[in-house]
Amino acid sequence: MSDRRINVFGYCLFIVICLSLKTGNAAPPPNVVMIISDDQYYADFGFMGNEQVQTPHIDALAAKSARFVNGSVPTSVCSPSLATLLTGLYPHEHGIHYNHPPPGNSAFNKMTSVDEYTKSRNQSFKLIRQLNTLPRTLRDAKNYRSLQTGKFWEGHYRNAGFTDGMTIFEPVPGQEFGGNRKLASGELAAHGNGDWGLKIGRETMEPIKIFLDDVDEAPFFIWYAPYLPHQPHDSPKRFYDLYKDQPNLPKHRVPYYASISQFDETVGDLIKMIESRGLANNTLFVFVIDNGWEASTTPQRGRPVEFAHTKESKRAPFEPGLRTPILLRWDGKITPKEFTEPVSSIDIVPTIYDACGVNGVVGPLPGFSLLSPAIAEKKLDPHRPLFGEIYPGDATILGHPEQDIAYRWIKQDGLKLIIPHRHNEKPPWGSYLKGPALFDLNRNPRETKNLFDNAEYKRRRDSLEKQLNEWWDGRT
Repeated sequence: MSDRRINVFGYCLFIVICLSLKTGNAAPPPNVVMIISDDQYYADFGFMGNEQVQTPHIDALAAKSARFVNGSVPTSVCSPSLATLLTGLYPHEHGIHYNHPPPGNSAFNKMTSVDEYTKSRNQSFKLIRQLNTLPRTLRDAKNYRSLQTGKFWEGHYRNAGFTDGMTIFEPVPGQEFGGNRKLASGELAAHGNGDWGLKIGRETMEPIKIFLDDVDEAPFFIWYAPYLPHQPHDSPKRFYDLYKDQPNLPKHRVPYYASISQFDETVGDLIKMIESRGLANNTLFVFVIDNGWEASTTPQRGRPVEFAHTKESKRAPFEPGLRTPILLRWDGKITPKEFTEPVSSIDIVPTIYDACGVNGVVGPLPGFSLLSPAIAEKKLDPHRPLFGEIYPGDATILGHPEQDIAYRWIKQDGLKLIIPHRHNEKPPWGSYLKGPALFDLNRNPRETKNLFDNAEYKRRRDSLEKQLNEWWDGRT
């Protein structure tokens, strides 16, 4: 062999060895487990200071996490909030600002065939198919396997790019706690909020076990969004028994607290599945609430042993419907610590992209990665404004959020401005407010004293309104 051939061979061998060493030293991207509570007041956890509710497993997760205790979601109803967690976009950006697309919930119920209903619903599913979703991006950029379980409003799980899933947009015969819709013809159809996926947590955890045993070496993403503590609050008796000896606990909170404890137990089961397989050291756990829910003293219509939510929580532009803690656990990477600066659920997708090494793949997002603050590389801005938007449950048209917007809001430095919107001379949807409102959340956290016309607050009010208008233009 000539010296020239030896040199070429040696050079090629050197390159192969270098590439192999580089590949071998590269840390694999983390697995991601997103845990989403469905309808829960932000403070109803032990780690958030509630001494009556029993949440030992979520408290244990919080103890190992970066805890962002002053978080918010941009909207206070599940479908648009969950779409934000899938895309990192505000509702007016991703376009899924409703629970029910046109022609609306009651019109769907009046349909006389499953084919008619399915054809109508398929029009809205086109939106999620066109978006850069979390599971689709992780799959395409890093070959992630992804599992959808629980709440999911976008038809078949594949519409959002999941590789595996439970929701298939088919009715679930005999399921009483949700997922089904009875049409005027008497036929069952999928309600649209998760169908078979809603069994997770309430009836089984087996699909997650099967998925974990099948992923092999591929990194994975799990979407765990059980229909808990969402009504019906029909938890097994043992969860009710946890609260029977608390003399100072109002009875209207017991059904709801029992469902919280049921949810908490499933979170413990899920984390144990990850830990028992030796996967915890390279798994990012993310915890958030989709929207707030607060028990009132009014019995729930049709379910007298339960109680309805307060008007200030779910669907409303007020704090009980919008606040959430956000938890990030990544053993060996994130040091447990509490953060009080304002953050938003729009930050979760860029945080996951940052952790998985795919930042920039989908272009700019409105949120900020929380990973750097969590690992003490960067500080959060205590003066950051948070934004949000509230819409009716039914959309009148796809692609035009400005035609349905009911309330826009901004929070900054303890003040919150809410601007209601009228359409066709009707009062603002839900009648939560008759006109603009300004609240000092530090002095008046229950938002009962409107300072909008108070001259002392005019300068700050005008600044908030200017920022709010610059943020929102109503276009998808």
